[in-house]
Amino acid sequence: MGITAINVRNQFRGKVKEVIEGPVVSEVEVETPSGLIVTSVITTRSVRELGLVPGKEVIALIKSTEVSIAAL
Repeated sequence: MGITAINVRNQFRGKVKEVIEGPVVSEVEVETPSGLIVTSVITTRSVRELGLVPGKEVIALIKSTEVSIAAL
């Protein structure tokens, strides 16, 4: 399946900035060219299978049914 076959409209190209590995899940920070940081929590197995390391070019795919906002 190619990236064009995925039905996700919110896509951000960027590079992996940091990976914080845990025993089961890991945090992956992706920095876009404009400086936006997108953080994802995925399985550590997926991190390894995708070869996610700092500097790797990726696409952050965002699909959500809810976005919560808190006042400052």
